Amino acid sequence: MALDQSTVSLTFPDGSVREFPAGTTPAEVAASLSKSLAKKAISAQVNGRHHDLQWPIEADAEIAINTMADDAPALELIRHDLAHIMARAVQELWPETKVTIGPVIERGWYYDFDRDEPFTPEDLGAIEAKMREIIAARDPVTTEVWDRERAIRHYEEKGEPFKVELVEAIPEGEPVRMYWHGDWQDLCRGPHLSHTGQVPADAFKLMKVAGAYWRGDSNRPMLQRIYGVAFKTRQELKDYLHFLEEAEKRDHRRLGREMKLFHFQEEAPGMVFWHPDGWTIYREMQDYMRRRLDAAGYREINTPQVVDRKLWEASGHWDKYRENMYITEIDEEHAQEKRVNALKPMNCPCHVQVFNTGIKSYRDLPLRLAEFGSCHRYEAHGALHGLMRVRGFTQDDAHIFCTEDQIEAECAGFIDLLSKVYRDTGFPSFDIKLSTRPEVRVGSDAVWDKAEAALEKAILAVRNDYEVDPGEGAFYGPKLDFKLTDAIGREWQCGTFQADFNLPERLDASYIGADGEKHRPVMLHRAILGSFERFIGILIENYSGKLPMWLAPRQVVVATITSDADAYAEEAVAALRAAGLRAEADLRNEKINYKVREHSLGKVPVILAVGQREVDERTVTVRRLGEKATASAGLDEIVSRLSEEARAPDRA
Repeated sequence: MALDQSTVSLTFPDGSVREFPAGTTPAEVAASLSKSLAKKAISAQVNGRHHDLQWPIEADAEIAINTMADDAPALELIRHDLAHIMARAVQELWPETKVTIGPVIERGWYYDFDRDEPFTPEDLGAIEAKMREIIAARDPVTTEVWDRERAIRHYEEKGEPFKVELVEAIPEGEPVRMYWHGDWQDLCRGPHLSHTGQVPADAFKLMKVAGAYWRGDSNRPMLQRIYGVAFKTRQELKDYLHFLEEAEKRDHRRLGREMKLFHFQEEAPGMVFWHPDGWTIYREMQDYMRRRLDAAGYREINTPQVVDRKLWEASGHWDKYRENMYITEIDEEHAQEKRVNALKPMNCPCHVQVFNTGIKSYRDLPLRLAEFGSCHRYEAHGALHGLMRVRGFTQDDAHIFCTEDQIEAECAGFIDLLSKVYRDTGFPSFDIKLSTRPEVRVGSDAVWDKAEAALEKAILAVRNDYEVDPGEGAFYGPKLDFKLTDAIGREWQCGTFQADFNLPERLDASYIGADGEKHRPVMLHRAILGSFERFIGILIENYSGKLPMWLAPRQVVVATITSDADAYAEEAVAALRAAGLRAEADLRNEKINYKVREHSLGKVPVILAVGQREVDERTVTVRRLGEKATASAGLDEIVSRLSEEARAPDRA
C-alpha cells in the first residue's frame, strides 16, 4: 500500500515494488529504471490497460514498460499513430476535408473523411508521400484532457461537425482527451507514441478507398474510408503484400470464371448458378461425404425447405433469428388468414420432427440423422462474397440424438470422422477450440459440467492441444469449433460439434429409458464441411484451382496434334471413360500449344496429346498440369495408371 496520498506503489513484473510521487508518468518510471529503457519505452501496461507514457498514475498499480520489441502494443501504437498521421496528411493536402474517426483494425487502420471530391489512386500516393514527410519531421505527440464545453467549442470553431457529435456522445464523467501530432490535433482515447519519428516510414502502405456511412447509418452522410496496413519492418510489409498477391491469384471467384465452374447475378443475389464442371465438383464431394457418413453409421434423411412459422416459434428461431429468414405468405383455401411460412435457415427443428415420429427407446440411441440440407439465410448484400458467404447453401448437416453418457463416445467418433475427411481433402492438421458455458444459458451446472468434461475428454483421446474459449459456448450447450489452415496460412473455421439440452425440451423430444420412463435425449449438432459451397470455395483457393485428380471436374483431355488422329483420340476417350475417368476429346483445328494453354488455364490435371506417331505406336504423350516435361506411355498403361490416380481417397 502507498504510504500516503502523495505517493503510489508500483509493482513490476519481477514482483519488486517501488514508491513514486502520485501523478508520476510511465515515461518518468522508465527513466528512473535506466537511461536505455527510457529511450526504448513506447508505452506501458498499467493494471493490464495499455497506457500512454504521458498519462499520470494516481493510484497503486501493477506496471510493465513496453518497447518496440513487444509486438502487440508496438503494432497497436504504430497503426494508431499512422491513422492520425494520415488524417493530418489529408488535411494538409486538402484543408477543406472534414475528419471523423480512425480506429486500428487487423493489420492496419482506416480513417473516414468527408470530402466532396473522390480520392483517386494518385491521391493515395500523394498522401503516402506527405505521411513520410510528417514522420521524418519527428514532431512531438502531446496530450491534454479538456472539459466537454471547451472541446465542443473548439471543434465548432474549426468547422468539424463530426467531431462535435463525437464529443457530445462521450458519457458524462469520461475524459475528453485531445492529442496533438505536431500542430495537428485530434480527439482520441490514445495511447500514442512520443513523436512521429517512432513510426517506421517504410513499413506501411495505403491500400484502398471505400464508401462508409457515418456511424454505419444509411440515413447519414456517405464518407470516404481510406484503409492502410502497417508492420514493424519493411520485410513484414513486403511479406504481407506478397501474401495478398498470392491470395488474389487463388481467388475462387476469378478461378471460378476461368474454369467455368459457377457464376452469380443480380437477379438472385447470394445464390449460386452452378455450371456443369462446378456441379461435378459438388456432386463428387457430396458422393464422397455420403459414403463417409454411411460407413460411420449415419442415416440420411431429407426434410422440407418451407415450414410453417409455428415450428420456428416453438424452436425459438422466430424470436432469435427472424430477421435472417425468408418469409412467405400463402392464401390457403378456406383459411381465414394467410399462412405464414419460412424457408428453413437451418435443419435442426426438422430433424427433431423426424426423431419425434414414433416411440424411441434407449436401444435406438445413439440415432444419427444426416441431411444435405438446403438452407436460406438473408445476409446483408455487402457481406456476400462468392461461395464463401451466400444466401442459399447446402450444409453437410447431421444431428445425433443420444444419452448424456454417450456424448463422449459420439464426440470422439465425430473427431475421427472429421479427421479422415480433412486429411482426404488436403488438410492433414487442424486446430480445435472448446467454447464453454456462457453467463446466459439453459440447463443445470451439473449437466454443463458433464457436457464440457465429455467434450474435453473426447479431444484428449485423439490429441492434447486445443484452445479453450471461456464463456463462448452456445446458450444451449458447449461446442467445439474446428479450424483448417490453407496453403498460404489462412485459417478457416469449418467443422462444429455442439451439445444441445435446449431444443429437445422446446420441441418435446423424448425416448423411453431402461426404467420405462420418458427421458430427454441430448441433441448433438455437427457439421464437417460447414456448407458445400464454402468448402468448395476453400478447396479452390487452397489448391489454386489445381484440384486433386479425384475432384477435378475434367480429369483428362485428349488433344489432337493433327486431324488424322481424331479417330484414335475418340478411341482413347472411350477407354478412359470406360475406366471411370471424366475425359473428353479436343479435336479442334488449333495448334497443340494453344490447346495445352487453354486446358491448363482450365486446370485440367492431365492432357494427352496424340498425333500420327502416337496413332502408329498406340501411345499418348502425357503432359501434367504445372509440369513442362512430357512423357510417352502406351494407351492401355496410361488408362490403368490414371484410373488408379483418380480414385477417391476413401476408395483407394
